[in-house]
Amino acid sequence: MDWERTSAAWLDRLAVERGLSSNTIRAYRSDLASLTDFAEEQGVASPADADLELLRDWLWMMERGGASRATMGRRAAAARGFFAGLARDELIPADPASRLRAPRPARRLPRVPARPQVDGILDALGAAASEDDPVAIRDLAIVELLYASALRASELAGLDLADLDLERRTVRVLGKGAKERVVPFGAPAARALDRWLAVRRVLAGGGQPDSAALFLGTRGGRIGTRALYRLVERLLPVDASTGPRGPHALRHAAATHLLDGGADLRVVQEFLGHASLGTTQLYTHVSIEKLREGYRLAHPRA
Repeated sequence: MDWERTSAAWLDRLAVERGLSSNTIRAYRSDLASLTDFAEEQGVASPADADLELLRDWLWMMERGGASRATMGRRAAAARGFFAGLARDELIPADPASRLRAPRPARRLPRVPARPQVDGILDALGAAASEDDPVAIRDLAIVELLYASALRASELAGLDLADLDLERRTVRVLGKGAKERVVPFGAPAARALDRWLAVRRVLAGGGQPDSAALFLGTRGGRIGTRALYRLVERLLPVDASTGPRGPHALRHAAATHLLDGGADLRVVQEFLGHASLGTTQLYTHVSIEKLREGYRLAHPRA
């Protein structure tokens, strides 16, 4: 039982049984490759020969190399999952990673574009779309929907025409772990989408566009996540650069603005597709920080 084949089998099983995204599988593959390289350097040729001391030395090596807490935590989680699976299948006599712990990652509050900044972005896109350029009309629809429905880039890129319900103003989304949810969007996004659907075929340049995809690239195929990142990064104001620079900035903004407007935390959790309420609670801290900042600036006894 060597490291490479055992790791590959575990990753294949994860992809099939848990429906994890290709990005997650790719990250786990990198984590296990790091462990494999380290173990083989230490003369441990098989996962069956690994022990807790080897795994702790692996984390210590990463720390000495300047790895972030988040990276170490993810790699420790990958090792725990890997060895737990081997022990469950009785391929190893005991699980050496059951007591493996990594430093907790520091929780950083996401910086998000303020409402006036988002309004400015959408106003600029609306002005460009008024010139009837199909790409500008598409870009307006993309950003309106990203912000209105707090979608991840991969979720928006994966949308099909059949997922959109303009009458009910909802979109069906396939999120992380192949979990499906239906999220609403407002009237401005509906108008932008309606305009995009009217010119969608033009973007194929006379060819046959992707018959299923909601959003197309300039060559008529399904738009990719890289194109979405480039679009949003170009639009974000410079003073939002301390936060995420891609579509996730609009997702953060939507969640924070919902909570600022009085939305229930459980509703926002469902809206975002978070498996854990703890992940959504991070946005409550963002709102509290804004409240504190406003208090310090405005209250005479602050």
